[in-house]
Amino acid sequence: MKKSVESLKEEDLSGKRVLVRVDMNVPMDRNGNITDDTRIRDAIPTIKYLIEHRARVILMARLGLPVGDIKNYSLKSLVPRLSELLGFQVMMANDCIGAEVENLVNALPEGGVLLLENLRLYKEEIFNDKNFASKLAYPADLYVNEAFGTSHRSYASTEGVASLLKPAVAGLLMRKELDYFVGVLEDPPKPFLAIVGGSKLSTKSLLIKSLMDKKVDTLLLGGGIIFTLLRAKGRCVGSSLVERHELNEAKSIMAYASAKNVRLLFPLDVMMADKHGAEAMTKVVRVTKIPNDDWMGLDIGPEAIKIYSETLDAAKTIFWNGPMGVYEYDKFAAGTKAIAEKLAELTEKGVTTIIAGGDSVAAVKKFGLADKMSLISTGRGASLELLKGKQLPGLVYLDAEE
Repeated sequence: MKKSVESLKEEDLSGKRVLVRVDMNVPMDRNGNITDDTRIRDAIPTIKYLIEHRARVILMARLGLPVGDIKNYSLKSLVPRLSELLGFQVMMANDCIGAEVENLVNALPEGGVLLLENLRLYKEEIFNDKNFASKLAYPADLYVNEAFGTSHRSYASTEGVASLLKPAVAGLLMRKELDYFVGVLEDPPKPFLAIVGGSKLSTKSLLIKSLMDKKVDTLLLGGGIIFTLLRAKGRCVGSSLVERHELNEAKSIMAYASAKNVRLLFPLDVMMADKHGAEAMTKVVRVTKIPNDDWMGLDIGPEAIKIYSETLDAAKTIFWNGPMGVYEYDKFAAGTKAIAEKLAELTEKGVTTIIAGGDSVAAVKKFGLADKMSLISTGRGASLELLKGKQLPGLVYLDAEE
């Protein structure tokens, strides 16, 4: 794991051509309109920092899934919003490599910003082609990685360019992510509590064991994963989601918790439903008394919410990944909302709160509490890979901090 990477330094920037890998893979509607500009806004502090220190800023990013044909995925659609956020007109290239790009970079004034065309033009990006990486790096003096969310992938624009262009440093948001995921979680202030939810245990088992390795004191469990664990303990769970092929792994997790002296906290009660949907009939049932019928658990219950909230009050560090229920429906959002509100309250009191994973981040945003947390990770898969102790290709060649 990369424990310490270099970040931006003021004295390195004046007049320099700075190539910045940003994550602007924003969702778009069928008409090409941005439906959520969060990823653009996340990059603005680093871009403004470079502008303020008279750098010449070259932005590269990817949008959409196709390779080659990008007529519906041109980054030109991002220019109006990016220009609005920066307060001046951003220049746009028709390609991401080649003579035109070099000419535009050479003509770029200090404090100017040039957005390169979609990296998806070239399959060489995905395959980390060294020749393509060298063409991306050629017009620049130094490299900044501000795309933490792609750092678990070996791309030409991340690993490739960083191996060729020096200095290669972390952007402001990237550095903040690393400070929390490597700095805080390597030696978290105690008590350290983690909340893990979501639907499938198969996607959470490595994370849960990694948290135990990091000496988490208590793991609060929610979401669909509890039913696979409960079934592994021999409990009836009705028609709740159970990954039968994960029952042995569930037993392994519980044994690992015992060996690591980690407390696994299950909800005392759950919100059951006769079907999955907004029109479902509901009832609260204690987990020890779930009947063997067609009802399914879709949220933690009110008693669980109370106990979980009281347990979290003792924490100094809290990590949260995965919702407590099917929060997309109001009937099953109470558990997830209560956890989000409790973490917002505790953050204000000085507790470190780290939210990672797409669903939990989306839930916190839905409830209007994203700005109340210590860190809302942009990393998605990258943050979880880092937490599991894996080396991220996008960090390997960033300069080490002295």
